[in-house]
Amino acid sequence: MLKELTPELLQEISQKANQSRGDIIAMTYLAGSGHPGGSLSSIDIYTLLYHVIDMETDRVIISHGHTSPAVYSALARKGLFDPRLAIKGFRRIGSIFEGHVEPSLPGIPWGTGNLGQGLSIACGYAVAARLKSNDMNCFVVMGDGEQQKGQLCEARRFIKKFNLNNITAIIDNNQLQICGERCDVMPQNLAIEYESAGFTVIEIDGHDFEQIYSAINQAVTDPGAPYAIIANTTMGKGISFMENKADYHGRALNDDELKQALPELSLDWPLEELKLDRSEPIEELFPAHFWPYPPMKPGDSRLYSRDVLTDNRSAMGNALLDVAKINAEKPIAVFDCDLAGSVKTAAFGKEFPQRFFQAGIAEHNTAAMAGAASTQNIVSVFADFGMFGIVETYNQQRLNALNNAHLKLFCTHIGVDVGEDGKTHQCIDYLGLMKNLAGFKVIIPIDPNETDQATRWALTNPGNCLIAMGRSKTPAITDESGNEFFTNRPFNFGEAHHLRPGSTATLFALGAMSAVAIDVWEKLKAKDCEICVVGISCPFELDVQEIRDAARKGPVFVIEDHLAISGLASQIAFVAAINSIAIELLPIGITGFPPSGPSKSCLKCFGLDAPSVVERISNRLRG
Repeated sequence: MLKELTPELLQEISQKANQSRGDIIAMTYLAGSGHPGGSLSSIDIYTLLYHVIDMETDRVIISHGHTSPAVYSALARKGLFDPRLAIKGFRRIGSIFEGHVEPSLPGIPWGTGNLGQGLSIACGYAVAARLKSNDMNCFVVMGDGEQQKGQLCEARRFIKKFNLNNITAIIDNNQLQICGERCDVMPQNLAIEYESAGFTVIEIDGHDFEQIYSAINQAVTDPGAPYAIIANTTMGKGISFMENKADYHGRALNDDELKQALPELSLDWPLEELKLDRSEPIEELFPAHFWPYPPMKPGDSRLYSRDVLTDNRSAMGNALLDVAKINAEKPIAVFDCDLAGSVKTAAFGKEFPQRFFQAGIAEHNTAAMAGAASTQNIVSVFADFGMFGIVETYNQQRLNALNNAHLKLFCTHIGVDVGEDGKTHQCIDYLGLMKNLAGFKVIIPIDPNETDQATRWALTNPGNCLIAMGRSKTPAITDESGNEFFTNRPFNFGEAHHLRPGSTATLFALGAMSAVAIDVWEKLKAKDCEICVVGISCPFELDVQEIRDAARKGPVFVIEDHLAISGLASQIAFVAAINSIAIELLPIGITGFPPSGPSKSCLKCFGLDAPSVVERISNRLRG
């Protein structure tokens, strides 16, 4: 329930909103950059929201994160911190008050900047609240220009399908965006778009506090539908010469403009005093923020016999179901994009239908939603094909990394092991993307047994984690004695696997290409040529000593069904270079877009079949 809007509270909110207008102008002027126009149009919405909601249980998602000056000031005027801290630190190196909102600041649950994300984030929060049986209202404040984003359509459909009626969208409809009038840039009828998606739409004056309150109160007391509040506002509201001027969307005032604006502002402190603050060192004492992660039991690993072929994706699906069953009291959400049978989450969905969320072909919304849900003390899994779950949604995965989420991203159909689906589906380039996402652990399991262990490890450990798998059945890797290699062997993230010994050269194999590498080893051994075979499942956690030892031994070959320029070979080259290791590196990987055909035929096209690799290594070792 909202706090009652008494005459006293209404007067307080009005006064604080006016003070915030001074904060916004001072913040952006002193920083020499920022977005004052939209901040001034949305400050009345923020001020009222933060003063009437329960900030312990409810959430305010800022979708147009560039209105950060308004958010910072509204939170400060609510009493969460000193307003002068925001003015002093805004857009300064070392300050928490960055140009776009960050979740490390009290009152901000998710860091945004890329437009069109907020409604998806609310979906994740609402799903988590439902699984935990928590009462929560989630308000998403958005710009009108960002309504042009297609991801919002995906989110609206998801909200309506799953009756996430505790979500309220509030659109700061100031009718302007960077290039001018919104309806000239891209015509839209916002009311019709939301109504057609099943939302109840209310149109209000976004600067009338009583109208804002009435609309929000109606939204939270009516459980029958999600609400969209179109708040008609004025860009630059409160500064006469700024009003309805698109130029001030992303431009701070200059000196002459500031002199003109000051008489119209309620600025609490002399400007010279604030300038002096900006020259002082940053001394912000906000505690470090970490999202909680529920303790999970991994259960006992399954053993896939060397005599039975299965695929890594099936091993992942089985492990996921095992962990869910043994932790039945813990909330686990699995998100799917119309691929449950292919990515092997269908069994989970059948066993736990209330925890399985079929989002349809809507990857952008799902990637963001699943990431947000993972920060709410639940286990959140998004399973998809690599091209869609990683490459197509890189922007969303980047935000998951920036927000230090705990997403478990399980992607199948990676490398050229997609076969006849062809170029659009052969995910050979994703490692070049994933290596950019700080804190995102990447695992490409070698066989079904390691997939089982890696899946259990990912589900029971915090942090973002990608497990990437091909499509085909994969033999269980064995040691030289013929025993399954990963039997009674715990999964240690980053560990390289010495699959076969040798003294003349080293062959590094990425993931499931290890089976080909062992075949190569057998064929070379028959020719009295023994090379060392090292299986790599964690390509971004390479041990420097591993590379140094291989370089001393002789030529270093790398076999992978990924682009060599951005895959394992490039990572080995990078590690060698920054550690001054002299190395002769011979990559055997993909060098362009693969053709459409059976996986084995595609591998052969690039010389990745065992006979071709044997010939390549033999030719080099013969000199």
